[in-house]
Amino acid sequence: MTYAYFNSELGRTNLTTPAIVKMTFQSGGNRTMASGRKPQRWCVVAAGAVACLLSCSNPGRKAPPAKSPAPVAVRVERAAATTVPLMIQTFGYVEAYSTVQVRAQIEGVLEQVHFREGQDVKKGDLLFTIDPRPYQAALAQAQANLTRDRVQADNARKNAERAEALFKRGIASEEERDQARSQAEALEAAVRADEAAVENAQVRLSYCTIRSPLDGRTGNLRVHAGNLVRNNDVLVVIVQMSPIYVGFAIPEQDLPLVRKYMAESPLKVHATAIGGLSRPVAGVLTFVDNTVDATLGTVTLKATFDNADRALWPGQFVEVSLLLTEERDRIVVPAHAVQTGQIGQYVFVVGEDSRVSSRTVTVSRVFENQAIIENGLAAGETVVTDGHLRLTQGSRVRVRNEATSPPLTRAQ
Repeated sequence: MTYAYFNSELGRTNLTTPAIVKMTFQSGGNRTMASGRKPQRWCVVAAGAVACLLSCSNPGRKAPPAKSPAPVAVRVERAAATTVPLMIQTFGYVEAYSTVQVRAQIEGVLEQVHFREGQDVKKGDLLFTIDPRPYQAALAQAQANLTRDRVQADNARKNAERAEALFKRGIASEEERDQARSQAEALEAAVRADEAAVENAQVRLSYCTIRSPLDGRTGNLRVHAGNLVRNNDVLVVIVQMSPIYVGFAIPEQDLPLVRKYMAESPLKVHATAIGGLSRPVAGVLTFVDNTVDATLGTVTLKATFDNADRALWPGQFVEVSLLLTEERDRIVVPAHAVQTGQIGQYVFVVGEDSRVSSRTVTVSRVFENQAIIENGLAAGETVVTDGHLRLTQGSRVRVRNEATSPPLTRAQ
Protein backbone atom coordinates (compact mmCIF):
# COMPACT_ATOMS: atom_id res chain seq x y z
CA MET A 1 0.00 0.00 0.00
CA THR A 2 1.08 3.67 -0.56
CA TYR A 3 2.52 5.59 2.36
CA ALA A 4 0.83 8.94 2.95
CA TYR A 5 1.15 11.46 5.81
CA PHE A 6 -1.40 14.09 6.69
CA ASN A 7 -0.21 17.30 8.34
CA SER A 8 -3.13 18.64 10.34
CA GLU A 9 -1.38 21.88 11.27
CA LEU A 10 -0.56 22.87 7.70
CA GLY A 11 -3.76 21.41 6.20
CA ARG A 12 -2.06 19.33 3.49
CA THR A 13 -1.07 15.67 2.78
CA ASN A 14 2.52 14.59 2.25
CA LEU A 15 3.30 11.57 0.05
CA THR A 16 6.41 9.51 -0.10
CA THR A 17 8.76 10.18 -3.01
CA PRO A 18 7.12 8.79 -6.16
CA ALA A 19 10.38 7.76 -7.89
CA ILE A 20 10.26 4.28 -6.30
CA VAL A 21 7.06 3.01 -4.85
CA LYS A 22 7.07 -0.03 -2.65
CA MET A 23 3.82 -1.93 -2.30
CA THR A 24 3.03 -5.11 -0.39
CA PHE A 25 -0.12 -7.10 -1.09
CA GLN A 26 -1.57 -10.58 -0.58
CA SER A 27 -2.67 -12.52 -3.68
CA GLY A 28 -1.95 -16.12 -3.23
CA GLY A 29 1.25 -15.32 -1.33
CA ASN A 30 3.63 -12.45 -0.48
CA ARG A 31 5.01 -10.57 -3.47
CA THR A 32 6.97 -7.38 -3.50
CA MET A 33 7.45 -5.18 -6.57
CA ALA A 34 9.98 -2.38 -6.82
CA SER A 35 10.22 -0.51 -10.03
CA GLY A 36 10.48 2.96 -11.48
CA ARG A 37 7.51 2.02 -13.73
CA LYS A 38 4.26 1.56 -11.90
CA PRO A 39 1.36 -0.43 -13.15
CA GLN A 40 -1.55 1.73 -14.21
CA ARG A 41 -4.01 0.19 -11.74
CA TRP A 42 -1.83 1.06 -8.82
CA CYS A 43 -1.42 4.65 -10.02
CA VAL A 44 -5.20 5.04 -10.18
CA VAL A 45 -5.53 3.68 -6.66
CA ALA A 46 -2.84 6.00 -5.32
CA ALA A 47 -4.32 9.08 -6.99
CA GLY A 48 -7.73 8.31 -5.60
CA ALA A 49 -6.37 7.92 -2.12
CA VAL A 50 -4.56 11.23 -2.30
CA ALA A 51 -7.63 13.02 -3.59
CA CYS A 52 -9.71 11.56 -0.80
CA LEU A 53 -7.26 12.63 1.83
CA LEU A 54 -7.04 16.15 0.43
CA SER A 55 -10.77 16.54 0.29
CA CYS A 56 -11.23 15.30 3.80
CA SER A 57 -8.33 17.14 5.37
CA ASN A 58 -10.16 20.50 5.94
CA PRO A 59 -13.79 20.27 4.88
CA GLY A 60 -15.51 23.67 4.35
CA ARG A 61 -12.33 25.80 4.73
CA LYS A 62 -11.98 28.81 2.32
CA ALA A 63 -8.94 30.98 1.53
CA PRO A 64 -8.96 34.24 3.59
CA PRO A 65 -9.60 37.42 1.57
CA ALA A 66 -6.59 39.73 0.91
CA LYS A 67 -6.31 42.57 3.43
CA SER A 68 -6.23 46.17 2.07
CA PRO A 69 -3.16 48.19 3.20
CA ALA A 70 -3.60 50.55 6.12
CA PRO A 71 -3.88 54.30 5.31
CA VAL A 72 -0.60 56.21 5.37
CA ALA A 73 -0.37 58.94 8.01
CA VAL A 74 0.58 62.26 6.40
CA ARG A 75 0.58 65.96 7.09
CA VAL A 76 -1.09 68.29 4.62
CA GLU A 77 -1.63 71.95 3.83
CA ARG A 78 -3.87 73.77 1.43
CA ALA A 79 -2.54 75.72 -1.52
CA ALA A 80 -3.30 79.41 -1.12
CA ALA A 81 -3.57 82.36 -3.50
CA THR A 82 -1.76 85.38 -2.08
CA THR A 83 0.31 88.44 -2.95
CA VAL A 84 3.99 87.63 -3.29
CA PRO A 85 6.75 90.27 -3.45
CA LEU A 86 9.19 89.97 -6.35
CA MET A 87 12.54 90.68 -4.72
CA ILE A 88 16.25 90.39 -5.31
CA GLN A 89 18.01 89.28 -2.15
CA THR A 90 21.75 89.61 -1.70
CA PHE A 91 24.41 90.91 0.67
CA GLY A 92 25.88 94.38 0.83
CA TYR A 93 27.96 96.79 2.86
CA VAL A 94 27.23 100.11 4.53
CA GLU A 95 29.13 103.06 3.11
CA ALA A 96 29.37 106.54 4.62
CA TYR A 97 27.58 109.21 2.62
CA SER A 98 30.69 111.36 2.92
CA THR A 99 34.12 110.76 4.48
CA VAL A 100 36.56 113.59 5.22
CA GLN A 101 40.17 113.34 6.36
CA VAL A 102 40.85 116.44 8.42
CA ARG A 103 44.45 117.49 7.69
CA ALA A 104 46.74 120.21 8.93
CA GLN A 105 47.48 122.86 6.29
CA ILE A 106 50.34 124.53 8.17
CA GLU A 107 53.16 123.49 10.43
CA GLY A 108 53.05 124.16 14.14
CA VAL A 109 52.41 122.85 17.62
CA LEU A 110 48.94 121.41 18.20
CA GLU A 111 47.80 123.58 21.05
CA GLN A 112 44.32 122.19 21.84
CA VAL A 113 41.82 119.49 20.79
CA HIS A 114 38.20 120.61 21.21
CA PHE A 115 36.32 117.28 20.91
CA ARG A 116 36.34 113.72 22.21
CA GLU A 117 37.02 110.72 20.01
CA GLY A 118 33.77 109.32 18.62
CA GLN A 119 31.85 112.53 19.28
CA ASP A 120 29.18 113.78 16.90
CA VAL A 121 30.08 117.19 15.50
CA LYS A 122 28.26 119.78 13.43
CA LYS A 123 29.52 121.66 10.44
CA GLY A 124 31.63 124.61 11.65
CA ASP A 125 32.41 123.20 15.12
CA LEU A 126 35.95 123.98 16.30
CA LEU A 127 38.12 120.85 16.30
CA PHE A 128 41.79 121.87 16.69
CA THR A 129 43.88 124.91 17.52
CA ILE A 130 47.48 125.20 16.32
CA ASP A 131 49.83 127.73 17.94
CA PRO A 132 48.98 130.94 16.03
CA ARG A 133 51.78 133.25 17.24
CA PRO A 134 54.21 132.76 14.31
CA TYR A 135 51.39 133.42 11.86
CA GLN A 136 50.12 136.43 13.77
CA ALA A 137 53.60 137.92 13.53
CA ALA A 138 53.76 137.18 9.81
CA LEU A 139 50.45 138.92 9.33
CA ALA A 140 51.59 141.99 11.27
CA GLN A 141 54.73 142.18 9.14
CA ALA A 142 52.72 141.95 5.93
CA GLN A 143 50.38 144.68 7.12
CA ALA A 144 53.33 146.94 7.96
CA ASN A 145 54.83 146.44 4.52
CA LEU A 146 51.51 147.31 2.98
CA THR A 147 51.28 150.54 4.96
CA ARG A 148 54.81 151.58 3.98
CA ASP A 149 54.29 150.88 0.29
CA ARG A 150 50.98 152.69 0.26
CA VAL A 151 52.64 155.84 1.55
CA GLN A 152 55.42 155.57 -1.00
CA ALA A 153 52.96 154.90 -3.79
CA ASP A 154 50.89 157.95 -2.81
CA ASN A 155 53.99 160.14 -2.89
CA ALA A 156 55.10 158.71 -6.24
CA ARG A 157 51.70 159.42 -7.71
CA LYS A 158 51.91 163.07 -6.66
CA ASN A 159 55.41 163.38 -8.14
CA ALA A 160 54.14 161.90 -11.40
CA GLU A 161 51.30 164.46 -11.48
CA ARG A 162 53.77 167.37 -10.93
CA ALA A 163 56.11 166.03 -13.59
CA GLU A 164 53.24 165.88 -16.04
CA ALA A 165 52.31 169.49 -15.31
CA LEU A 166 55.91 170.71 -15.71
CA PHE A 167 56.23 168.77 -18.97
CA LYS A 168 53.19 170.52 -20.40
CA ARG A 169 54.69 173.92 -19.46
CA GLY A 170 57.94 172.91 -21.14
CA ILE A 171 59.92 173.03 -17.89
CA ALA A 172 60.48 169.27 -17.42
CA SER A 173 61.72 166.97 -20.10
CA GLU A 174 59.80 164.04 -21.43
CA GLU A 175 62.30 161.67 -19.83
CA GLU A 176 61.72 163.15 -16.39
CA ARG A 177 57.97 162.84 -16.85
CA ASP A 178 58.23 159.17 -17.89
CA GLN A 179 60.55 158.36 -15.01
CA ALA A 180 58.14 159.83 -12.45
CA ARG A 181 55.23 157.97 -14.02
CA SER A 182 57.11 154.63 -13.94
CA GLN A 183 58.05 155.12 -10.29
CA ALA A 184 54.43 155.69 -9.35
CA GLU A 185 53.20 152.64 -11.22
CA ALA A 186 55.90 150.42 -9.65
CA LEU A 187 54.94 151.48 -6.15
CA GLU A 188 51.26 150.87 -6.91
CA ALA A 189 52.17 147.32 -8.00
CA ALA A 190 54.10 146.88 -4.76
CA VAL A 191 50.99 147.90 -2.84
CA ARG A 192 48.95 145.26 -4.62
CA ALA A 193 51.63 142.67 -3.80
CA ASP A 194 51.56 143.72 -0.18
CA GLU A 195 47.77 143.39 -0.11
CA ALA A 196 48.11 139.84 -1.43
CA ALA A 197 50.75 139.08 1.19
CA VAL A 198 48.45 140.34 3.92
CA GLU A 199 45.63 138.21 2.61
CA ASN A 200 47.92 135.16 2.46
CA ALA A 201 49.07 135.78 6.03
CA GLN A 202 45.45 136.04 7.14
CA VAL A 203 44.62 132.73 5.43
CA ARG A 204 47.58 130.96 7.03
CA LEU A 205 46.59 132.38 10.38
CA SER A 206 43.07 131.03 9.86
CA TYR A 207 44.56 127.55 9.37
CA CYS A 208 45.54 127.65 13.03
CA THR A 209 41.90 126.94 13.89
CA ILE A 210 40.50 123.82 12.22
CA ARG A 211 36.72 123.42 12.04
CA SER A 212 34.46 120.54 11.00
CA PRO A 213 33.58 120.62 7.30
CA LEU A 214 30.37 118.61 7.74
CA ASP A 215 27.92 117.06 10.18
CA GLY A 216 29.27 113.67 11.19
CA ARG A 217 30.99 111.49 13.72
CA THR A 218 34.66 111.74 14.58
CA GLY A 219 36.91 108.72 14.56
CA ASN A 220 40.21 107.88 16.18
CA LEU A 221 42.33 110.90 17.07
CA ARG A 222 45.61 110.63 15.14
CA VAL A 223 47.56 113.46 16.87
CA HIS A 224 47.17 114.65 20.44
CA ALA A 225 47.70 118.10 21.89
CA GLY A 226 51.33 119.14 22.34
CA ASN A 227 52.63 117.37 19.24
CA LEU A 228 54.19 119.14 16.31
CA VAL A 229 52.02 118.77 13.22
CA ARG A 230 53.22 119.30 9.70
CA ASN A 231 51.47 120.33 6.56
CA ASN A 232 49.13 117.58 5.24
CA ASP A 233 49.22 115.47 8.43
CA VAL A 234 45.89 113.64 9.05
CA LEU A 235 44.48 114.65 12.42
CA VAL A 236 41.10 112.85 12.44
CA VAL A 237 38.58 111.27 10.04
CA ILE A 238 34.93 112.37 10.09
CA VAL A 239 32.16 110.30 8.46
CA GLN A 240 28.67 111.49 7.66
CA MET A 241 26.21 109.05 9.27
CA SER A 242 22.91 110.49 8.09
CA PRO A 243 22.01 109.94 5.35
CA ILE A 244 24.03 106.84 4.54
CA TYR A 245 24.61 104.48 1.60
CA VAL A 246 24.27 100.71 1.30
CA GLY A 247 26.16 99.30 -1.66
CA PHE A 248 25.47 95.86 -3.14
CA ALA A 249 25.91 93.94 -6.38
CA ILE A 250 23.36 92.05 -8.47
CA PRO A 251 23.86 89.64 -11.40
CA GLU A 252 23.87 91.35 -14.75
CA GLN A 253 20.90 89.16 -15.78
CA ASP A 254 18.74 91.05 -13.25
CA LEU A 255 19.70 94.51 -14.54
CA PRO A 256 16.88 94.72 -17.15
CA LEU A 257 14.26 94.00 -14.45
CA VAL A 258 15.74 96.66 -12.17
CA ARG A 259 15.77 99.25 -14.92
CA LYS A 260 12.21 98.36 -15.94
CA TYR A 261 10.67 98.75 -12.49
CA MET A 262 12.93 101.67 -11.56
CA ALA A 263 11.51 103.62 -14.50
CA GLU A 264 7.97 103.09 -13.15
CA SER A 265 8.56 104.19 -9.55
CA PRO A 266 11.33 104.48 -6.93
CA LEU A 267 12.39 101.03 -5.74
CA LYS A 268 12.38 100.23 -2.04
CA VAL A 269 15.39 98.57 -0.46
CA HIS A 270 15.48 96.90 2.96
CA ALA A 271 18.75 96.35 4.84
CA THR A 272 19.15 94.14 7.91
CA ALA A 273 22.31 93.81 9.98
CA ILE A 274 23.60 90.24 9.86
CA GLY A 275 23.44 88.55 13.23
CA GLY A 276 21.97 91.65 14.80
CA LEU A 277 18.73 92.25 16.64
CA SER A 278 17.79 95.36 14.70
CA ARG A 279 14.75 95.40 12.45
CA PRO A 280 15.02 95.94 8.68
CA VAL A 281 15.70 99.53 7.67
CA ALA A 282 13.94 100.98 4.62
CA GLY A 283 15.68 103.02 1.95
CA VAL A 284 15.43 103.92 -1.73
CA LEU A 285 17.57 102.80 -4.67
CA THR A 286 19.44 105.89 -5.90
CA PHE A 287 22.41 104.66 -7.93
CA VAL A 288 23.10 102.10 -10.66
CA ASP A 289 26.67 101.86 -11.87
CA ASN A 290 27.34 102.63 -15.53
CA THR A 291 29.52 99.56 -16.08
CA VAL A 292 29.13 95.80 -15.62
CA ASP A 293 32.04 94.14 -13.85
CA ALA A 294 33.29 91.84 -16.60
CA THR A 295 35.20 89.68 -14.11
CA LEU A 296 32.26 88.91 -11.80
CA GLY A 297 29.35 89.59 -14.14
CA THR A 298 27.72 91.91 -11.61
CA VAL A 299 26.47 95.50 -11.43
CA THR A 300 27.00 97.73 -8.39
CA LEU A 301 23.94 99.50 -6.93
CA LYS A 302 23.53 101.88 -4.02
CA ALA A 303 20.55 102.69 -1.86
CA THR A 304 20.20 105.77 0.31
CA PHE A 305 18.90 105.47 3.90
CA ASP A 306 17.91 108.29 6.23
CA ASN A 307 19.56 106.46 9.17
CA ALA A 308 18.35 108.97 11.74
CA ASP A 309 18.47 106.30 14.46
CA ARG A 310 21.99 105.16 13.46
CA ALA A 311 20.81 101.60 12.81
CA LEU A 312 23.38 101.29 10.02
CA TRP A 313 27.10 101.77 10.60
CA PRO A 314 29.78 102.44 7.97
CA GLY A 315 31.57 99.25 6.94
CA GLN A 316 28.81 97.01 8.31
CA PHE A 317 27.85 93.82 6.42
CA VAL A 318 24.08 93.63 5.80
CA GLU A 319 21.43 91.54 4.09
CA VAL A 320 19.77 93.48 1.29
CA SER A 321 16.31 92.97 -0.23
CA LEU A 322 15.48 94.98 -3.35
CA LEU A 323 11.70 95.05 -3.88
CA LEU A 324 10.85 95.24 -7.58
CA THR A 325 7.07 94.74 -7.48
CA GLU A 326 4.27 92.69 -5.88
CA GLU A 327 2.62 89.82 -7.77
CA ARG A 328 -1.02 89.24 -6.86
CA ASP A 329 -2.99 85.96 -6.72
CA ARG A 330 0.01 83.66 -6.91
CA ILE A 331 -0.46 80.01 -5.81
CA VAL A 332 1.90 79.06 -2.99
CA VAL A 333 2.56 75.85 -1.05
CA PRO A 334 5.29 74.94 1.45
CA ALA A 335 8.54 74.33 -0.38
CA HIS A 336 8.95 70.86 1.16
CA ALA A 337 5.65 69.75 -0.38
CA VAL A 338 7.30 69.80 -3.82
CA GLN A 339 9.17 66.59 -4.68
CA THR A 340 11.57 65.91 -7.53
CA GLY A 341 11.48 62.70 -9.55
CA GLN A 342 12.19 61.35 -13.01
CA ILE A 343 9.25 63.28 -14.41
CA GLY A 344 10.41 66.50 -12.78
CA GLN A 345 8.81 68.36 -9.89
CA TYR A 346 5.51 67.08 -8.53
CA VAL A 347 3.21 67.15 -5.50
CA PHE A 348 0.84 64.61 -3.97
CA VAL A 349 -2.70 65.98 -4.02
CA VAL A 350 -5.22 64.54 -1.56
CA GLY A 351 -8.65 63.93 -3.08
CA GLU A 352 -12.06 63.83 -1.42
CA ASP A 353 -11.81 60.02 -1.14
CA SER A 354 -8.63 60.36 0.96
CA ARG A 355 -6.51 59.00 -1.88
CA VAL A 356 -3.51 60.78 -3.28
CA SER A 357 -2.59 61.44 -6.85
CA SER A 358 0.78 62.56 -8.16
CA ARG A 359 0.60 65.82 -10.09
CA THR A 360 3.38 67.52 -12.04
CA VAL A 361 3.85 71.21 -11.19
CA THR A 362 6.04 74.08 -12.37
CA VAL A 363 7.73 76.04 -9.61
CA SER A 364 8.45 79.66 -10.51
CA ARG A 365 10.67 80.38 -7.50
CA VAL A 366 10.92 79.88 -3.75
CA PHE A 367 10.40 82.77 -1.34
CA GLU A 368 10.54 82.48 2.46
CA ASN A 369 10.18 78.66 2.30
CA GLN A 370 7.10 78.97 0.13
CA ALA A 371 7.15 77.51 -3.40
CA ILE A 372 5.37 79.74 -5.92
CA ILE A 373 3.54 77.46 -8.35
CA GLU A 374 3.36 78.64 -11.93
CA ASN A 375 0.93 75.93 -13.10
CA GLY A 376 -0.36 72.50 -12.12
CA LEU A 377 -2.16 73.44 -8.90
CA ALA A 378 -5.18 75.49 -7.90
CA ALA A 379 -5.95 77.43 -4.74
CA GLY A 380 -7.68 75.35 -2.07
CA GLU A 381 -6.27 71.98 -3.16
CA THR A 382 -4.69 69.93 -0.40
CA VAL A 383 -1.11 68.77 -0.81
CA VAL A 384 1.00 66.41 1.28
CA THR A 385 3.81 68.10 3.19
CA ASP A 386 5.14 65.15 5.21
CA GLY A 387 5.07 61.38 4.70
CA HIS A 388 5.93 61.22 0.99
CA LEU A 389 8.19 58.18 1.21
CA ARG A 390 5.36 55.68 1.74
CA LEU A 391 3.06 57.12 -0.89
CA THR A 392 2.31 55.84 -4.37
CA GLN A 393 -0.32 56.75 -6.92
CA GLY A 394 -3.76 56.10 -5.39
CA SER A 395 -2.56 55.45 -1.82
CA ARG A 396 -5.10 55.99 0.93
CA VAL A 397 -3.99 58.48 3.55
CA ARG A 398 -4.90 59.49 7.05
CA VAL A 399 -4.44 63.19 7.72
CA ARG A 400 -2.67 63.99 10.95
CA ASN A 401 -3.24 67.71 10.63
CA GLU A 402 -4.96 70.00 8.20
CA ALA A 403 -4.15 73.65 8.01
CA THR A 404 -4.15 76.43 5.54
CA SER A 405 -0.82 77.73 4.35
CA PRO A 406 0.11 80.87 6.27
CA PRO A 407 0.21 84.06 4.23
CA LEU A 408 3.59 85.35 3.14
CA THR A 409 5.17 88.31 4.86
CA ARG A 410 4.55 91.36 2.73
CA ALA A 411 7.27 93.90 2.27
CA GLN A 412 6.75 97.12 4.15
